[in-house]
Order: sequence, then structure tokens, then C-alpha cells
Amino acid sequence: MANQIAKRLISVLIALFLFSSSSILAFASSDAPFIVAHKKATLTRLKSGIERVSVSIDIYNQGSATAYDVSLNDDSWSKDVFDIVSGNTSMSWERLDAGSLASHAFELESKVQKLFYGAPAVITFRVPTKAALQEAFSTPILPLDILADKPAEKKFDLRLLAKYGSLISVISIVTLFIYLVATPSKSSSAKGGKKKR
Repeated sequence: MANQIAKRLISVLIALFLFSSSSILAFASSDAPFIVAHKKATLTRLKSGIERVSVSIDIYNQGSATAYDVSLNDDSWSKDVFDIVSGNTSMSWERLDAGSLASHAFELESKVQKLFYGAPAVITFRVPTKAALQEAFSTPILPLDILADKPAEKKFDLRLLAKYGSLISVISIVTLFIYLVATPSKSSSAKGGKKKR
């Protein structure tokens, strides 16, 4: 009987130990930085033969702890296609607190016509509880069609107005005249109502 009670007590203690160690591990893993990064690129045609690419990367720490030694590296922009106009493709911050945001932007110029597929930016950071650097990736960008032949935008053409403007105005005046003749006026219907009385 004493052996059975001792065995049950030992099994309960083991179960409590396993439960407490798993909850400690779960708590430790939830108490960490969680990096989310969004990368965006927009094209602007400056003049024929040159197009500018504006790149912005927003890094969010959505975790519950601070990330240290945060580094951003976006080296997917080929030097054969792009020239850096302003800013750098890499940046670093000493820390990124929980719930905070860091942004970085740079501009590139291209004289090469091609469809460009950019890779996600790489973010590395340090967590005090882990020896190895942690790594996160930004969202990828949509393919950039650099110096693409864009169809001409349809604008209101003044030549069409000069060519067909007089015809449209004549048709409008005739339609208005027919409408006024065919629609009885209120004063004549009011006079007709008084005569009947």
C-alpha cells in the first residue's frame, strides 16, 4: 500500500514537473521579439531612358521583448541594372523595442529596360536569451517593369470637340425645342382646369 502511494506521488510529481517545464518553455518563447517587415517599391519615369525606383522598408517588432543589434540588408538590386541615387541598401539600429517601428528608404535609378524580380530584404537581430543571430525576411515586391512601353493615356481630345462640337450643339438645341413643345406648361393646364368649373 505504501509502495502504491509512493508510486502515485512520484508520478504526480513527474507530471507537475513536466507541466511546469513546458509552461516555462512556452512562456520563454512568447517573451521574445517578433519581427515583421514590409518592403515597397514604386517606379517614377523621369525622362525618356531613365526610371527611378523608390524603395521603403518598414520593420515592426510585434513581439513582447526588445530586439538588439538590428541590421537590414537589401542587396537584391543588381549593380548592372541600378545605380544608387540616395540612401543605402543597408541600415542598422542598436535596438528595436517591443511594439515599435523602424523605417528605411533609398532611391535607385535604372537605364536598362527589363522585368526585375526583387528578393526580400534580410533582417538580422540578437535576442539576449539566444547565442545565435536571429533572421527575418521582408515581404517580396511585385515584379518591376522598368522602362516598359506604356500605352498612351486617353485624354479628352480637343480636335474631336472642334470636329463634332457644332453637330452636337445642333442636336442638343433641336432636342430641347422638341421637349419644350411636346411638354405642356403648367399655366395652360391650370387655365383648362378653371374653364371646366
